[in-house]
Order: sequence, then C-alpha cells, then structure tokens
Amino acid sequence: MAKTIKGPAIFLAQFAGDQAPFDTWPAITKWAASLGYKGVQLPSGDKRLFDLAKAAESKTYCDEIAGIARESGIQITELSTHLQGQLVAVHPAYDEAFDVFAPPALRGKPAERQRWAIEQMLLAAKASRNLGLTASISFSGALAWPFLYPWPQRPAGLVEAAFDELAKRWRPILDAYDEAGCDVAFELHPGEDLFDGVTFEMLLERTGHHPRLAIAYDPSHFLLQQLDYLEFIDIYHERIKVMHVKDAEFRPSGRQGVYSGFQPWMQRAGRFRSLGDGQVDFRGVFSKMAEYDFPGWAVLEWECCLKHPEQGAAEGAPFIRDHIIRVTDKAFDDFAGGASDAAQVRRLLGL
Repeated sequence: MAKTIKGPAIFLAQFAGDQAPFDTWPAITKWAASLGYKGVQLPSGDKRLFDLAKAAESKTYCDEIAGIARESGIQITELSTHLQGQLVAVHPAYDEAFDVFAPPALRGKPAERQRWAIEQMLLAAKASRNLGLTASISFSGALAWPFLYPWPQRPAGLVEAAFDELAKRWRPILDAYDEAGCDVAFELHPGEDLFDGVTFEMLLERTGHHPRLAIAYDPSHFLLQQLDYLEFIDIYHERIKVMHVKDAEFRPSGRQGVYSGFQPWMQRAGRFRSLGDGQVDFRGVFSKMAEYDFPGWAVLEWECCLKHPEQGAAEGAPFIRDHIIRVTDKAFDDFAGGASDAAQVRRLLGL
C-alpha cells in the first residue's frame, strides 16, 4: 500500500520563548494543536520544553512527555539536534560565533565544546529510542565551508581531508543511532559541509554508505542555490527521512545574485518566505514525496523576513493539510478493466 504523508506538523525551535504559551511543553503543544497541527518537531536542547539528559536515561520521563503531547492531540515527529550537531565540526574561523550554542563554561574551549556536542548527540540517540522515534534531524557541522569559493585556490587534498575528518567524527554517532533504531537526517544547508547532493554523497561514501545516514529535505535551501529540488527527490528519495516545508524566493537582479552582496535578509536576492508567499512548487514537491512513499511527516519550519511568526504558523497548518495527497488505493481506470487469465492474454496478442 502507498503511504500518505503525515501532518501537518511544526518545528518548535522558532517559537519556543519565555512568554506563554511558548514557555512550557504543555502550553506549546496545546497552542500547536489549536492551529490544526498534529505533530511537533522538538528542539532537544531547549530546557524550557525538554530535558535531554533525563530523556536519555528515563523511559518513564519520555512516556510522560509523549503523554502530555498526546493529551493535546499532538505527536512528537522527531528530535532536532541542529545546534549540537553543528558543534561536532566547527572551523576555527567560526569558533567565537558558534560558542553561543554551547554551555557558558565551554566557551572559548573548542575541544571541550566538541566533546560535549558528541555527548549530546549520543544522549539524543537514546532519547529518540525511549520516545519510539525512528528519525531525527541535525546539522553536519563544517570544516571545509570557509573554502567554498576560495582565492587563492585551495591546496589539493584539503576538501578530501575535511570530509575524511567529518566522517571520522560522525561514524561513531551514526553507529549509536543505528543501535537506537533511529536515522540521522542532515538538513542540507549552506554553512554546513553537507549542503547539496554531491556533498551528501561525499560523506555517504566515507561512512561506508551507513544505513543511518539520511537527508532532511528542505526545498527552500535548494531554491536559493538554484538546484533542481524536484529532481533531487528522484535521486535521493531512498535517503530522505525528514521533510521541512519551507518557502523561499530568488529574485536576481543586475546588482546581486546567489551571494546577495552581504545584505540583510530583506535586501537579499534569495529570501525565506512564509508558506505560499515564495516560489517553491509545493504541488510538485508533495506529488514527488507521495510518489516515492515518503514515510514521515510534513513539518513546517517557519522562517520569513516579512511576516510575523504567529501568522506564518496559523497559515502553515491549512497550507500543509491542503497539499498532503491522500494516496489512492486503486487505479483510476479500474472500472474499464476486467478479469483475465494467461490464455486470454495469449489470445489478445495473437499467440
């Protein structure tokens, strides 16, 4: 039987805050449900909502967390470890900028920060198992990104060495997720060493085509790179385990293109937009995902340079609901067919 995509769901990272209803797990799940969402993607590092260490050690705690969500009419779709995954691999050029993602005691201590990030990923693997989740979403981190478009040219072997090291750091984490029965789906994202299909394949090869190395599909990042995001699904659908539904627009001019001249989001040629306000062909995206029996959730990741997040969230649930294709269990022309047997087939062919 073909699968109907689950949803709508919403990623809570952009909404969690210190004010009600965004400051506690019961309140934020009720808020999401009130908008029509059926699932939430949970940022594992936000202690206002979730205690990752406790979740890793206590199935009872995870049952309580899932029970609170269920009372609101919500399921947990995946744990997000974007921030922790980012810190698994940080080029020194970004050390100070990324310190904000680590506990204060680890800032200015990149080696200790990296060990902490790996420990966090291992905790998230155990927590995912305790929650009964089969997929997670993360960032790969980046060692080669500063050399994306270098001058003078990067020395031979630099990119290969960066990806060798990336694989060395991630392989034990992937093994831990395999033991937990959970995929690690990397959001392919500029700023990460994994930002398109080619870079994903580079890590895939170096990890021996690890069964838990997966993709979190987000067409907005591909539109801004001018990558064919529908053909991407044709190529990589077997590895796509998580889906972010996010819109974007690309408006090149005689003054700027993909790199957007160091401008703020409002003035960039490429901008993230709320669902329906951008250029992503979501009818095509949802059709492709239905065609390939995507097994997961359609999760809104709200980012927009213009619209208020609460308006974006309110509009997002019906947008996703209306784009999910209830897959058919029969062919449209079944009515015109009839029973047949081998003898009839041979007669029809004149054999």
